[in-house]
Amino acid sequence: TRAGERDTQAGGGLLRPRERAPKIRYSLVHELADNDIPVAVACRVLGVSRSGYTDWFGRPASIREQRNTELVKMIREIHEESRRSYGSPRVHAELTLGRGEQVSRKRVERLMREAGIQGIYRRRGRRNPVNEPTEEDLVKRAFDVQAPDLLWVTDITEHPTEEGKLYCAAVLDCFSRRIIGHSIDIRQTTKLVVDAMAAAVARRKPAKDATILHSDHGTQFTSWTFGKRLRDAGLLGSMGTVGDCFDNAMMESFWGSMQLELLDTRKWQTRAELAAAVFEWIECWYNPFRRHSSLGMLSPVDYEERHRTSNTTT
Repeated sequence: TRAGERDTQAGGGLLRPRERAPKIRYSLVHELADNDIPVAVACRVLGVSRSGYTDWFGRPASIREQRNTELVKMIREIHEESRRSYGSPRVHAELTLGRGEQVSRKRVERLMREAGIQGIYRRRGRRNPVNEPTEEDLVKRAFDVQAPDLLWVTDITEHPTEEGKLYCAAVLDCFSRRIIGHSIDIRQTTKLVVDAMAAAVARRKPAKDATILHSDHGTQFTSWTFGKRLRDAGLLGSMGTVGDCFDNAMMESFWGSMQLELLDTRKWQTRAELAAAVFEWIECWYNPFRRHSSLGMLSPVDYEERHRTSNTTT
């Protein structure tokens, strides 16, 4: 076996052969030949000489090339497990922290670049003008806290399907970035946000007047019903500036990740299909496994577990 021997991103290397290192292109020729594509045709399409491929194929792989082959295989596995969302920083973290491999980040970057493996990245948006606040903001954009259940944030997002829009409300713990409650409905009602808050309260059981729940000024959050349920749960309400997404930046960041890594990856036929995918992405991927640079490349669940363990031992 040789470096970069597999390229599961179908056709990606065939469209831009000059962007690949020669050894990677030779390995692609070998793969195409295994699939009954004539070597001469594969060499011409990938922009390499047949004599160069023959020389490469005839010599034994070096120790470094064998190691690169192993690394590329693991990188592909990690990339697939991340739903093809991880770039080199998180792939490197999974290799070193998750699998105990000793490899530099630069080497991972190079191997991913040569093999045509890319994460997905968010485009930066422009800040919009804002209105004056109408209620007290207890957070004032200070989202960094030192323990779980001190500060929660909540918000609503929507996404279309062939049947119509689907709405999701979620509650996020700012300490670990963990989604601790969420609800999904076909209508954007007060019940949607109340159910998400109730799920968070049932899961975490916060002490009375110890947890801030921060939101925007959406009508669901300013409703009498939501305010009463919030007070009954012993939570402290907080709202940011009207129309300023930066006042709920942590929640906006979560929605951006879900939009990029799940919602925009395909067209959704039914609301039920999308609802199941959102639940699976949050509970089976984001919370237990998705690594965060702000958490030392740990997942939300692992970050909370490390905090709990350190408090127990001390």
